[in-house]
Amino acid sequence: MSTVSEEQTVEEERGPQTHRTIDRVTRILEEVVYNPGLGFADLARALDAPRSSVHGFIRGLLAKGWLFEDNHRFYLGPAVYGLTLASGHIRAGLVTETDLAELHRATGLTVFLGVQAGDNLIYVAESGSDTLTGYAARTNIRRSLLETAGGKVLLVAMPEAQRNSFLRRRPPEDAALVDQFLSEFKSIKDSGVARNTLHGGARFALATTLSNASGEVVAEVTMVGESFDMLPREAELRATLRQYVEQWARRTTKSREAI
Repeated sequence: MSTVSEEQTVEEERGPQTHRTIDRVTRILEEVVYNPGLGFADLARALDAPRSSVHGFIRGLLAKGWLFEDNHRFYLGPAVYGLTLASGHIRAGLVTETDLAELHRATGLTVFLGVQAGDNLIYVAESGSDTLTGYAARTNIRRSLLETAGGKVLLVAMPEAQRNSFLRRRPPEDAALVDQFLSEFKSIKDSGVARNTLHGGARFALATTLSNASGEVVAEVTMVGESFDMLPREAELRATLRQYVEQWARRTTKSREAI
């Protein structure tokens, strides 16, 4: 017992210790925060590390959604904003907090803004008062694309080759989810809206894609509420959701950060 106590005392006296891998990963994120749009060569120079190591770190951060790559330039990815949501804050951008609040007031439903990060959906903003759904979004920022209305509508919007590749990568236990998605595919594509039930059928969700001024799908918007309230007015809610999101998409201003 005394040996353990002595070791703990030594560790406490030494304080927090640096770790080369952690240092390099955090340095990449910090460089991108303060200099968005850096290229690979810029990051390699800033880290003064082997290019192969930097390449591996960047690939890993991209795969998990911590970085976003556009035209060989790097920006903060959606996972960062998922943590922002989990902390109770909301980011501004192509869609503002006011926008989501207006849709919430018009429908009485909790509204989420979500983006794709790898094979997952991450909610990056929220407006509403559905305690159960809001808590779930904050405690689990990564959701399966196949298990969410927002994920399904993003999948339908993907290029066919990318979507097929995603579906082929699904493990055997996702077979039922894949079948369900394929059975809903035409309906989602025709209507532009996906639906989903959650929490044992107690909650219902509708989602549609959000495009930027160039017509590129950059996110999805989901409305969630109690099934007994939403189902009788589903047609009306679908129309309202599309109306608001299409209005946001017609804006000519660019988002403050890449989504």
